[in-house]
Amino acid sequence: MTLGRPIEFDPEKALDAAVDVFWCKGYEATSMSDLLTAMKLSKSSLYQSFGGKRQLFTRCLTRYQERFTSELSHGLREAKSGRRFIEAVFRAVADTAQQPDGEKGCLVANSASELGQRDTVFAKPVAQGLHGLGDVFRAALKRAQTEGEVSPHADLNALASYLVSSMTGLRTLIKAGLDKRAARSMVPLILKSVE
Repeated sequence: MTLGRPIEFDPEKALDAAVDVFWCKGYEATSMSDLLTAMKLSKSSLYQSFGGKRQLFTRCLTRYQERFTSELSHGLREAKSGRRFIEAVFRAVADTAQQPDGEKGCLVANSASELGQRDTVFAKPVAQGLHGLGDVFRAALKRAQTEGEVSPHADLNALASYLVSSMTGLRTLIKAGLDKRAARSMVPLILKSVE
C-alpha cells in the first residue's frame, strides 16, 4: 500500500497566500490560476490539500477571522482602558486611508457585500467573522463600563453592533477612496456612542 507523496510545501503559507488573493480580488474575480500562482501549487496539490475553490475560500475566511479576532483580543488585553482600545482600533483603521491596506478593505466585510446571504456555505463564516468582531467590542465595552467610561445603563449588545457596523462602514468607505482627513474626522463621531 502506498501512502502517496508527502506534502512538499508549507500549508500555512499557502493558505495565507490564498487569503491575500481573495482579500484583494474577492471570491468571484479570483481564478484558480490566480490561486495556483500565489500559492505556488499544482492543481492536484491544491485540490488534495484544500479541496476546491469554495472549500479553500471558506478556510480563508475562517483563518482571516481567527487572526484578526486574536490580534484585537491581544490589543484589548494590552490597552490602558476599554475606551482607549476602541479609539485606537478606529484610529488605526482611519490611518489606512489612501494606503495599500486600506484599499483592500476587510475580507469579511468585503465578502458580506459581495456574497450576502445568497450562498449558505459562505454565510456562516462571514457571520462568524462579524460576530467575532462584535464579541471583542462587547468585551471592550464591558471593560470600559467597569472603568467608568461607559454608562452602567448602556446596552452593550446594541453598542457592540453599532461599532461593528461603523467599522465595516468605515473600511468600505476607505476602500472606495475616502481620504485620510475625512476618515479621521469620523472617529470622534463614532466614539460619541461610547459614553
